[in-house]
This record gives sequence, C-alpha cells and structure tokens, in this order.
Amino acid sequence: MAMGRVVRRVTTGQTTGSRVARALRHLEEVMPKMVERFALEKAVMRWGLRVSVVVALVAVVRPATAVAAEAPAPVAGGVALEEVVITATRTAKESFDAPAAVSVVGEEEIAARRLPRTVPDALAELPGVMVQKTSRGQGSPYLRGFTGFRTLVLIDGIRLNNAVFRDGPNQYLSIVDPLIVDRLEVVRGGGSVLYGSDAVGGTVNLLTRAYTPEAGRAVAPRLYGRYAAGEDAWVGRAEVGSSRLPLRGLAGVSWKEFGDVRGGRDLGVLEHTGYDEHDGDVRLDLDLAKAGEATLTLAHQQVAVEDAWRTHSTVFGRSWHGTEVGTNAVRSLDQDRRLTYLQYHGRDLAPGVDRLTVSLSWQAQQELETRVTASDERRRSGFDVGSLGLWFQGESDTEWGYWSYGASWYRDAVDSFEERFNPDGSLKSVRVQGNVADDSTYDLAGLFVQDDLALGERFDLILGGRYDLARADGGRFADPLTGAATSFTDQWDNLSGSARLLFVASDTVHLYTSLSQAFRAPNLSDLTSSIDARSGEQEIAATDLDPEQYLTAEAGVKVHRTRLAAEASVYTTRIDGMILRAPTGRLSLDGATEVTKLNSGDGFVHGVEVATRYRLTPAFTALADVSWVEGEVDTYAHTGVPKSREPLDRLAPATGHLGLRWEPEPSRGWLEGLVTVAAKADRLSSRDRADRQRIPPGGTPGYTVVTVRGGLSLRPDLTLTAVVENLLDEDYRIHGSGDNEPGTNVILALDWRP
Repeated sequence: MAMGRVVRRVTTGQTTGSRVARALRHLEEVMPKMVERFALEKAVMRWGLRVSVVVALVAVVRPATAVAAEAPAPVAGGVALEEVVITATRTAKESFDAPAAVSVVGEEEIAARRLPRTVPDALAELPGVMVQKTSRGQGSPYLRGFTGFRTLVLIDGIRLNNAVFRDGPNQYLSIVDPLIVDRLEVVRGGGSVLYGSDAVGGTVNLLTRAYTPEAGRAVAPRLYGRYAAGEDAWVGRAEVGSSRLPLRGLAGVSWKEFGDVRGGRDLGVLEHTGYDEHDGDVRLDLDLAKAGEATLTLAHQQVAVEDAWRTHSTVFGRSWHGTEVGTNAVRSLDQDRRLTYLQYHGRDLAPGVDRLTVSLSWQAQQELETRVTASDERRRSGFDVGSLGLWFQGESDTEWGYWSYGASWYRDAVDSFEERFNPDGSLKSVRVQGNVADDSTYDLAGLFVQDDLALGERFDLILGGRYDLARADGGRFADPLTGAATSFTDQWDNLSGSARLLFVASDTVHLYTSLSQAFRAPNLSDLTSSIDARSGEQEIAATDLDPEQYLTAEAGVKVHRTRLAAEASVYTTRIDGMILRAPTGRLSLDGATEVTKLNSGDGFVHGVEVATRYRLTPAFTALADVSWVEGEVDTYAHTGVPKSREPLDRLAPATGHLGLRWEPEPSRGWLEGLVTVAAKADRLSSRDRADRQRIPPGGTPGYTVVTVRGGLSLRPDLTLTAVVENLLDEDYRIHGSGDNEPGTNVILALDWRP
C-alpha cells in the first residue's frame, strides 16, 4: 500500500523546539474552550455532529457479510477517499493515504450535477469552505478562516496568486472557466513548505481537462448549454477533441450572459447584478514516449468578464435586515486573464530520478474599474500584471524514503493608473498610481525538499522544508504623507518546515497528525496600496512590513469501508504578525477613514470538520458534514485606542449539509436532495460592524436552504441535468457578501457529445 507524504517544520524567528512547544501548549489551552464554545453554534453543530456520527456508527456496526459484495460508494459530498490526489503532497496518492484534510470536486460534479456558475460556487458545498460574494461576479472561498491572498490558488500547479492580490475577499478565482476543469483539489490547512507564500488557510488546485482518445474516434465534438431562471443566465460551450497519436488536442469556447438575479420571496429582482463573460481555451498534449512515460503539454486559456458591478456600493443596492445602501451611481469591473504554459512530464528518466515535471508559464491579468460617485465625478482605474513563472519538481524513490524536491520562480511586472473626470467629461486629475504602485516588479523564488518515509508497516512520516526569497520594487506610488510620487525596494526571506505522521490503524482506518508552518510575504497590495479597503475606508501605502507567520497543529481520522467513507479533523493555528489594517487618525480627501497596514495581528484560529458518506442500499447514499471555526486576532479597532483581541473578519458561521442521493445501477438517471444549514454569523470584528453595506447590524442571519438535483441520460450521447436551488425561496445572504443569493432557481443543462 502506498503511504503518506507532506511536511512542515519550524524555523522562522524562533527555534523549532520553542515554537513546537508553544503550539502544543496552545492546543492544550484551547481544546476546553472549543468544546465550551460549541454551545454558541448548537443549532447547527449538534444537528450536524449527531447526523454524521449516527451515519458512521450505523456503518461501523453493520455486519461485514451483508456488504461484502457491494462496490464502494460513489464520490459525493465532501468525502472522496478513493480519489488519487496530488496537491496534498505534490505526489500522486489516494486521499485516504494523505495525512491532510483533502476534498475533490470532479468534472462530472461540475458539469453534470452541481452546475455552478463559477469555480468558487463549485466549492460551496465542501466542508470547511465558505464562499463570500462581494457581487455576483466575485466569489472568494474562505478556508479555515482565511481568504484572499491567504488562500493559494493554482492552475495546473501554476500560481494564480500574484502581487496585486488584496486583503480580504477578491474575485480572481471567478475568472477561471469551470467548464475547463477536470477536477478541483482543495487541501485545507497550511501548505507553504510545498507551495510557498500565501498557502495559509489552504490550497486550491484546478487541474484542467485534457483530451482522452476514444476507440474508433479521431474527432469528438461537444455542445453544452445551461440556463438558470433565478439568475436569468445563459451559458453555452462548444468544444472539439481530436487525437492523431502521438498528439492529442482539446479546444473550446464558452459564452455566458448572466442577467439580474431574482432574490428570495421578499426582495424581487436585484438590479445590476448581471454581467457578460467570454472564455476560450486550447490544450495540446504530445506523447514523447510509449505508455505516457513523457508528455509535453502546451496550453492557453483566457477569460474576459465585462461590466460586473459591485452593486452594494451603489444606489442600486438593496437594504436587507438594516444594511445601508451605497452612494455611487456606477461601480463596475472589467476583468481579463490569459494564461499560456508549456509543461514537461516525464518518468523513469535516469537512475535516481523517477519523475520530473518542468513548467514555464506566462499569465497576463488586466482589471479596469469604472466609478461614478455621488458628486457625478467619473473615475477610471486599473492595472496590468504580467507574470512569468518557472518551476520544476523531481521525485526519487530511495531506500531512505520517497523524496520530492524542486524550485520555483515567479516575476510579476505591474502597471497601474487612475484618472478622474469632471461631470462635464473633462479631465480633472491623473493620480500617481492605481490600486498598487505603477511600474513595479515583484519576485518570489523558493526551494523545497520533502521525504516520505515508511516506518514499518503502520507508520508513514513525511518531513519537509522550504526556503523562500521575496523582493518588491515599487516603482512609483503615492507617499502616504505628502502624496508625491516615490519609490522603494525591499526583500524578505523565510524558512519553513512541516512534519506529518500517518498511522495505519487497519485497512479501513487511518489516523494522522501534523505540525506545519505557513507564511505570507508582503506583496505590492500590502506595501503600496491605494484602494477603498471596505465601505468607508481608504487604504494607503505601508512599506515597513515583515512576513506573516503561522503554525498549525492538526489531528484527523479517515475511515474507508465498503459502504462508509468518513473523515474528521481538529486543528489549531497560532498567528504571529498578521498584517492588518489600522486607522491612521486621518480622513482621505473623499472623507473616508484612512487606514494603513501593520504587523499587529497575533492570535489564533481553531476548528473542527466532520464529513461522512454512507451507502444505505445499492441505490441510496446518505451524506452529512459539519464545520465550525473560531478565530481571534489583536486589532487596532479605532484611532487612539490600544489594540484589543477581536474575532477574525467575516468569520464563517457553523455550517452543515445533509443529503440523500438515489442512483441505482444500472440506470439512466439519478436524484439528489441536499439541505444546507448555517447558523447566525454574529461573531463580528469592529470592521465587520462598520461594514454596514454588507453585514446587517448584529450579524448575518442564519438560513436553511433546500436543493434538489437530478439527471437523466436521454441517449448515450445526450445528458439532461435539472437543479432546483433554494426550493423554499429563502431570502438569505452568505456572511460578508454584498448581494443576496437567488431565490428559487431552476437550472437546466444539456450536454451533447455525439
């Protein structure tokens, strides 16, 4: 049996021993508090835990003879223990053998079951994930209390994160077409040893589709269509796959028109929540050797999003449970992203090198914001980022363990601008910079090594370490005091490590524990920002910053039986020097509260995640999951007030899912029902309470949402999927979002593959 791989040790600022001791003492301190605080979320936690435990216990005590002839349950919900994953350890291994909390969403779940409009929506039903939406064109997943530039996103192993990613939620995962994804791998918890900066709350890796030849077919076309009534949305895709060995190719275009959303039973149509999107992609795979021993991949993908409004900050926002309506007449975003890469994948290349991957990529991202203020002033601002990436990874199977090692380097070249116009259209001013410093570069380089060592037949130990170097050259940005153009250069380095231990209790039960470091280097958004940080806040540059440090202790169990798949994890993270916004005591020219950034945040995050899937009969599968997270950090809440410990911003409420899937074998159809329950989100920071356009006074109300899905194979080449989201027409909002979710939303999709 293949066993474990991952690791993180501790060498940043303090000795390994002292930081490990601190983490263990902290774990002892917080465990009683975690149990006590479950009472705050009892409506969800008790329900979810009881259901999950009952499902697991029924399966455990079920006589083995009654199920011996049945196949494993299909992948459903957040448990996918039979899936082979690569993100958790950067090597291929079954999720059951990976000493980490991993979830997988496959192509079938995306295109033929869940029918999400964006990639973030595809993650929404996973345990431990909350998808915040500032607007309908912007979705940002929260993993274990962190989002934005504290969650790392990869596309085929290439960083989507760049130097302009900002604090808090951002929209950049939404500018990836979900219809090109073969599977999404989500690893919750720190991943900096393997992937470097930003992998704090977790790592999301989007692995894109390649064409797989079908017997007797040289060309394989496909047409896909999706209509959503509650979103007034049309999605179409045309693609063609072809193979003339040794070359395989897949090319497609996606066309999307999202209309204004109709809210729940009391809200009606939400104006200016629609937008357009046009996507294209091509991928060529050249087999250089027999049996796939070496493959060269050339791929290109592009996404263009047009006129996606941040409605909550405009006069078209809707008051809900006491939220305020914005004052801007217009605030819209155009987004463009293009990625081209060349990758080599080889195995058994030479003695001592079992696998080798080399990647060269170029990614260009453009953003343009148009705003018309209450005074009828028009503003145009934006940026262009060109990211050159190069990385390699080798793997060697030795008598001292399975080694993986590699290096990476990324350079972001950034230009930004902001122009302001008078009501009559004449030019009023040209600012020194846009959101971040103009004419800037940012370099991020790293080296890592990891050893996956089997200790006898029952233990698997994974140790790893990494060195990173980051350098920022802020070419032109506004001096925080004078407003005049200035520049700066700085660099930082970091050592991080991890240790993970897998214990094979039996063929069906695995236990794991880990101690891992994560870090985040200051980027251009931290150092040179000039943005509206939140409702009523204006952020200015802060050049005296250091990397954030995190240390996580985690323990978990995975059960994989014929009928049952279950996993549970408990974790605690020590936060050291988190970069947070703090008021300067001044007002901006627009009258907003001026804020800057400091390494002021020391604190913690801890939580619990439980997910189960149980096959009741050959046709019926039940699933349940529940997650709870709590976190506090030292914050400067107000000018002139000493920093105090507060909840993390936009802390996710306790959330659970309960579902039942009917899928007989053999059958042309399937049916699934899912109930999502979220508690009231009332653990608010001072900044949450001040964000009155998005968070109601006292917190975001809890909700219960019912979803029904079904699919039918009309012909061997034609599949119909129907989904009814929010069956009871609930008026609800995901915590921290700017808009409410749709009311009852009927979605139909046809997938034709002649």
